[in-house]
Amino acid sequence: MINETSYASEFYSFLTGRVSTAIGRRLQRNFKESGLNITAEQWSVLYFLWESEGLSQQEIAKLTYRDKPSVSRLISNLEKQKILIRVNSEGDKRANQIYLTALGHKLRDKCMLQAEKTISEAMKGVDKNSMAQAQQLLEIVFNNLK
Repeated sequence: MINETSYASEFYSFLTGRVSTAIGRRLQRNFKESGLNITAEQWSVLYFLWESEGLSQQEIAKLTYRDKPSVSRLISNLEKQKILIRVNSEGDKRANQIYLTALGHKLRDKCMLQAEKTISEAMKGVDKNSMAQAQQLLEIVFNNLK
């Protein structure tokens, strides 16, 4: 018989970091091996900008589940690399909208290729039915905590 406390602890450990950390590390390694000088955290910001430019830092924080100081630091580092720029919002001068530079746009395909490679590596041996079940389970857990 499975000890409920032990099971809950292992499940919590699994959900709170092991898989996420492993995927982040592999993504980072794949980026580095392909000559991309960005972190997995920076990738999460870029991903949403490739989907929709002109997001505010607050919107990016919400989409990436990061706090505002972390997002500000990530954006500053990407700005130093000339991958994106901050533009003062016309409606609110205190807010910035974030846009990709030509280099930021150019990185998209190479980054997406490495992200897809990472997911393929992570999902090796997992059938589509199991993947759908896991997604449903994690969606329930996430919605319970919103």
